[in-house]
Amino acid sequence: MPKYLLEISYTADGAKGVLKDGGTKRQEAARVAIQSVGGTLETMYFAFGDADVICIVDMPDAASMAAASLHLSASGAVTGRSRALISADEIDAASKKSPSYTPPGH
Repeated sequence: MPKYLLEISYTADGAKGVLKDGGTKRQEAARVAIQSVGGTLETMYFAFGDADVICIVDMPDAASMAAASLHLSASGAVTGRSRALISADEIDAASKKSPSYTPPGH
């Protein structure tokens, strides 16, 4: 399954929810949300800085990741971004492909 890195930041209301419920409850909520679209929460850490939470998840496909992302954003409790993670084997396969490309202006 494709892996994704999620970088989540809480809104003020989201942070209030963490203060009220604690981190363990938020981790379980994340696990349930990811599982509900066929994925697996591999790891989740709370962090300092730009992101309040960092997760690595396995998802069956991009549509499942998009569904989870849309619902997280629609909640209003978080903002975030997701990044597809690419294995060394996938990079090896990509390096063997030669797309035909003409840069703009050439």
